[in-house]
Amino acid sequence: MDAVTPLELEIRRLIAAAGPMSVAQYVSLCLTHPVHGYYVTRDPFGASGDFTTAPEMSQMFGELIGLWATAVWKMMGSPDNVRLIELGPGRGTMMRDVLRAMNVAPAFRKAVVVHLVEVSPTLEKMQRETLAKSGALIHWHRDLPEVPGGPAIILANEFIDALPVHQMIKQAEGWHERVVTLNAAGNLVFGASSHPVANFERVLPKNVRAAPVGSIYEWRTDNIAFEIARRVRDNGVALIVDYGHGQSDVGDTLQAMGQHAFADVLSSAGSVDITAHVDFEALGAAAESMGAAVQGPVDQSDFLLRLGIEARADALAAAALPDKKAEIGAALARLTQGGRTGMGRLFKVMALADPKLGSLPAFETE
Repeated sequence: MDAVTPLELEIRRLIAAAGPMSVAQYVSLCLTHPVHGYYVTRDPFGASGDFTTAPEMSQMFGELIGLWATAVWKMMGSPDNVRLIELGPGRGTMMRDVLRAMNVAPAFRKAVVVHLVEVSPTLEKMQRETLAKSGALIHWHRDLPEVPGGPAIILANEFIDALPVHQMIKQAEGWHERVVTLNAAGNLVFGASSHPVANFERVLPKNVRAAPVGSIYEWRTDNIAFEIARRVRDNGVALIVDYGHGQSDVGDTLQAMGQHAFADVLSSAGSVDITAHVDFEALGAAAESMGAAVQGPVDQSDFLLRLGIEARADALAAAALPDKKAEIGAALARLTQGGRTGMGRLFKVMALADPKLGSLPAFETE
C-alpha cells in the first residue's frame, strides 16, 4: 500500500466504520477538515502554490472591480454605511486592489466597512498582513450569516467552485448518489449508493432528465445562493466570478490541482485542491427564488473589456519598464482570451441585485 496522508487514513477509517460517504462529504473533509484540511493548513496561491487566481495575476482585475463597486454604490443611493463583503478572500490581494481603486471616490471609501469571510487561519493571517496598511476598518468572519445586515456589496471570486459538490450517476432504475468507498485492497474508489434517490428526476432541469445511463449530474446545496440573495434583495449587490457553465447539464467536472498540475481527486487528501465547475443556471434560479434580480452570466472577457481593462493596461504599460510591459500584456491576454490557457471564456461573471437597481455596469443589454 502506497504512503497516504493523515487525512486519507482518517477518511478510510470513517468509511470502514460508517460505510461509503458522498462525494460532497469527501470534498468537504479534504478542504476544510479542522486539522488536515487543504484550506486550513496552507497557502494555495501563486507560483509556489497550486494555482493562480485572477487577482494574483494582475492588479487590473481588482482595480476594475473596485471601480465597478464604486459605480454600484452610487446606484444604491450612496448609503453612508455599506458592508463590502468578500467571500474567500485568498491572500487579500483583490481586496487590496479594490480598496486602492476606491480612493477615486473618497465618500465611498469613507462609507465602507470591510467584512472578509474566511475559514482558513493561514489565509486570514496573510490577509491581515496584506491589508495592514489599507486604512480600512476590517472584520473577519467564518461564515456569511455572521456579517451584520444592511446595504451590502458582496464579492466572490473563485469561491463557489470550492464549495462541496454532490454527484449523481444515472443507472437503469434511477439516479444514485455517487460516493467514495473502499475497494478490496483498502484504497479509495468511486462507487454509487445501493438505492436510487426517490423522485430525484423531479428536481432535474428538463434537458438533464433524458440523459443516458452512466451520465453524471453535479449539484450544490442552495444555501449560499439563498443567503446572498437574502442580503442583496434590499439595496444590495453581489458579483460572482468563477469558472463554470451557463446552462445546467450533465458531466463530471470534479478535479484536483496540485503544484499547478492536475492530480487524482482520490489521492493526497488534504494536500491538493478539489473543485468543480459552477452551474450558473442553478445558482441564478436559487437566487431568483429568493427575490434577487439575476444579471448574466457573461464571459469574464466581456465583463473586463466593458469595464475598460484594455485602457487600464495601456496606462500601466506607458509607465512601465520593458519587462514589466510584457507582464502586463501577458496578464491582459490571460484574463480576456479563450483557448487552453485563457480565462476569458471559461470564467463567467454573474450579478445578483436588488431588482429596483436595474442594469448594472457591464451587464447592460444592448
